[in-house]
Amino acid sequence: MAQKPSIPKGTRDFSPIEMAKRNYILNTIKEVYSLYGFQQIETPAMETLQTLMGKYGEEGDKLLFKVLNSGDFLSKVSDQEIAERNVLHLASRLCEKGLRYDLTVPFARYVVMHREELQLPFKRFQCQPVWRADRPQKGRYREFYQFDGDIVGSDSLLNEVELMQIIDTVFTRFGFRVLIKINNRKILSGIAEVIGAADKIVDITVAIDKLDKIGLDHVNEELREKGLSEEQIKKLQPIISLEGNNNEKLNVIAEVLSTSEVGLNGIEEIRFILDTLKMTALRNEIQLDLTLARGLNYYTGAIFEVKAMDVQIGSITGGGRYDNLTGIFGMPGLSGVGISFGVDRIFDVLNALDIYPKDAVVGTKLLFINFGYREMTYCLPIIQQVRNYGISAELYPDAVKMKKQMSYANVNHIPFVALAGDNEIAESKITLKDMRTGEQTLLTVEELIEKIKV
Repeated sequence: MAQKPSIPKGTRDFSPIEMAKRNYILNTIKEVYSLYGFQQIETPAMETLQTLMGKYGEEGDKLLFKVLNSGDFLSKVSDQEIAERNVLHLASRLCEKGLRYDLTVPFARYVVMHREELQLPFKRFQCQPVWRADRPQKGRYREFYQFDGDIVGSDSLLNEVELMQIIDTVFTRFGFRVLIKINNRKILSGIAEVIGAADKIVDITVAIDKLDKIGLDHVNEELREKGLSEEQIKKLQPIISLEGNNNEKLNVIAEVLSTSEVGLNGIEEIRFILDTLKMTALRNEIQLDLTLARGLNYYTGAIFEVKAMDVQIGSITGGGRYDNLTGIFGMPGLSGVGISFGVDRIFDVLNALDIYPKDAVVGTKLLFINFGYREMTYCLPIIQQVRNYGISAELYPDAVKMKKQMSYANVNHIPFVALAGDNEIAESKITLKDMRTGEQTLLTVEELIEKIKV
């Protein structure tokens, strides 16, 4: 007996309806990026390991899917090397390529390779799958999509403003409320500096980033475990628990950081972004959150995160400013700022709220019933005419029982069915059945088109 087929753990099949929903998400984001002058690029699924290795830390290197060299991949490996079973060393000898881990490093490689062709600032968006050899669990896959947008080659804070507008426009089009959180790496550096723990910025930010999940007491306990003194922890309390509107928070933190030049620079950057956004009439709230501390190993300025307001789920978009995107490939000093939309989580939010537009998930809009050869030859020119008006239509391929053809329409959520028998042919008309109401109407082809176009 043949073994039942399966797919690798951490990967998924997508049904036609799921693909229709995902395409709605992707197309919406693409349209918004294009509206703001971004251009789409793609990079290969495989990159050389020389490009990928060492860019994500030791743990990231372990999570890279490596591709065996073609041909006799053992020809250059000695028996002793095999016997030593040094996995990372063997991988470097057996594999020259790997599947991309994210879209950022391939983008940095792209910019360096095509620098002479690019007009800076360069505004790019990219939507492709990435792969990580992680342990699969709910909401975490080995193959998943990232949808990134970046502006490189400009230090202007107007780029941050524009990305906030893009986020606001995308989620307004999706029809659900979000909270856009913003912070600045320089403010976090200033906080660590003024409490006398500049060398512990990562420990501090990792702890306070967990405030919503574990509460203030546990955050303080974690800070103690990281070596902060009681005095340092005490100085952090008003910062961690800061409340009020954005201006009130900025005024308080400006006093706290009055002796920190880097901290005050971060405050001025946030003020500019927030004040400028007031002119754009955002439809979603933007909130200064000093506990936001994502991506501190690469973000150098503003940091962003987006949360859905009406569904309990993790962040659905994130990003920030980085000052040395291409430095890993020998081209230092090229600043940029970017965001990444979490396609899978947006998919989950839209499913939870059930707010997909009807047109987004409908495939065929009109099914012609097949009664036989004569009826088929009558319907084919009409089907073509209907398609010429942009209405998706199909003819059932077999002249089987009508019940089976109607069942096909129901299962595939086809809203209209067209019937043409002797009477319809004699009058040069079509009977149109609305599958949602059961109503049947005898119409000319022109009337049918007008009715379905509505």
